[in-house]
Amino acid sequence: MKLRFFILILAVLAVIPVNAQEIITAERYLKMVSERYGSIRDYEAHIVIHSGSSEMAGNVSYLSPSFLRIDFTKPADQVIVFNGELLTVYLPEYRAILNQTITPGRRPASGASLASAQGLALLERNYVASFVTGPDPVALQGSPQEEVVRLRLARRNISEGFREIILSINPATKTIRRIEGRTIADSLVQFDFTNIKTNQGIPEMRFIYDSPASANVYNNFLFREVD
Repeated sequence: MKLRFFILILAVLAVIPVNAQEIITAERYLKMVSERYGSIRDYEAHIVIHSGSSEMAGNVSYLSPSFLRIDFTKPADQVIVFNGELLTVYLPEYRAILNQTITPGRRPASGASLASAQGLALLERNYVASFVTGPDPVALQGSPQEEVVRLRLARRNISEGFREIILSINPATKTIRRIEGRTIADSLVQFDFTNIKTNQGIPEMRFIYDSPASANVYNNFLFREVD
């Protein structure tokens, strides 16, 4: 009887290390997503942005390490371009070009820019990760045919723009399907990424914006750079 019990204990002890290696924490899962984006040189996707009752939609292009462009279809012809140094926003309704020089310390942490290796590195450093319901995939709200792993990120300090961020991640590709950000004012901003295509060979030329000649140009619309 004692021999059988001893053999059973040995069997259990032999299994425990294997099972322990399979346990993935939320921090480790976020790291895996970050590593996945580290292997992506560029991507294209359709993006939909919800903020309150307003909705914007368009096509986003990203090129590592920090090139970003969104060509909107809603509102039509609106454009946002960031080439790593200069942020340009074209507002067709006002025929206005808004330019802002951005230093590395002031780079904007928007929802679209968070879906990148640099953005995820910031999240790892500035937020604490936990699973919303656990590590197993669940149905994506509003699209029940899709399953995602949901991570909740809580800010470490009050200087972050989002109090809380929830990432919905495709478990097969480790790409971000949805970003939900809760702002300091307790409003919700949601970014949805679909039809994601990675490593398409996007050239840097795509991030040079040829603005309409008739548009009025406004420089340093966010803040004025100082030496």
